[in-house]
Amino acid sequence: MEEENQQKLFDNRKLAALLIPLAVDQLLNSFMGTVDTLVVSNLGSAAISAVSLVDSINILIVQAFFALATGGTVVCSHYLGCRREGHAKEAARQLVFITFMMSLVIGVLCIVFNGQILSLIFGEVEDAVMENAKQYFFFSAISYPFIALYDDGSSILRAQENSRLPMLISVASNLVNLVLNLLFVWGLGFGVAGSACATLLARIFAMTVVMYKLRNPRLTVSLTQYHSIRPDWGEIRRILRIGIPSGVENSMFQFGKLAIQSTVSLMGTAAIAAQGIASIVENLNGILGIGVGIGLMTVVGETLGAGRREEAVYYVKKLCIISEFVIIASCIVMFILVHPIVYFGGMEPESVELCLHMVTWITIVKPVVWVMSFIPAYGFRAAGDVKFTMTVSVISMWLCRVTLTIVLARGFGMGPMAVWIGMFTDWTVRGAVYTLRFRSRKWLGHKVI
Repeated sequence: MEEENQQKLFDNRKLAALLIPLAVDQLLNSFMGTVDTLVVSNLGSAAISAVSLVDSINILIVQAFFALATGGTVVCSHYLGCRREGHAKEAARQLVFITFMMSLVIGVLCIVFNGQILSLIFGEVEDAVMENAKQYFFFSAISYPFIALYDDGSSILRAQENSRLPMLISVASNLVNLVLNLLFVWGLGFGVAGSACATLLARIFAMTVVMYKLRNPRLTVSLTQYHSIRPDWGEIRRILRIGIPSGVENSMFQFGKLAIQSTVSLMGTAAIAAQGIASIVENLNGILGIGVGIGLMTVVGETLGAGRREEAVYYVKKLCIISEFVIIASCIVMFILVHPIVYFGGMEPESVELCLHMVTWITIVKPVVWVMSFIPAYGFRAAGDVKFTMTVSVISMWLCRVTLTIVLARGFGMGPMAVWIGMFTDWTVRGAVYTLRFRSRKWLGHKVI
């Protein structure tokens, strides 16, 4: 009763101030790869296919970095919830240290083994596609440390309930990306390499600004003297205890998508191009909902850090409802926009037909099953229930999304639509399991700090 009588940590105004910029920020971040695809669309299906294939790898890497940043967000928000600002600042410093070191190693490996990695994942593709993919992958790998540090900075700000600043930085970096893409690709004719270089420069800009802004001493958690950071393995273990299971979950999820992509790559250039655009549409019509989920981690982290368990349950329910309205609206908007995009984007008629068919089914199914398969899991992670979400996600993804897709595509010849049948099944299974987990409240029985 005492907990129910307390004033809630997040009223509607405070919640909106956190979630709206965060949702917009996620949408803008996703535009980086989308702008690349749209700008190179007039260069032909080989260029679109190359960007689509490499973006599958980029998403895998970026999601791993974001998962580590998520670990830092959860730890910082728990510390801030129980008013331990000094510990929150040290956790933020350790997050920057460990993600920078890991991203640097990954970036170097991807540069050195550029062609081998692409051949291993995608097998034999057309020479024109592979040549473009190598160029795009080279510049993407250079950007990995900058992406990781930007994610760190944004996550540290969000843990302090400041999602407006990362949103403004995303607006600026997306404008830089768009202008440079148009200049390098259409103005100077640099092709796919020019598009990748434009995105690299935009990532560097975003990272520089966010890390500079974190030096502000008026912030609850500010960071200075980055060169003086030394490893504190106790804090690093706390971050990795959240970040690694989340990273495994995200990485295995993307590995599954790569396995599917390798199946799609055998269907021909038209199918690759159609699948690439359909995947972009599905990403965009869910990105605002993902933003709400990311905000839920800060909310649940602070409420549990303050010892308010019932309030955490309340916010998971509330943000699931908000996400449902967001997903419905996003699906409708993207369904309307995809038609002019594919018709005026220079795609072949066969690719257009395939793409519109897949997007239609996405628009119908996603509002029904997507929210419960994703949003509650953000609350579980913020509570420290990361091993459960990792296990469920990985098993469901490999059984439904990967195995079922490969059987339908290669065994029954269903083409790229098999990808989405597998995905819809995956969403449905995970949604059912997460609903039962939420109602059981077992996710509340963990400790983060």
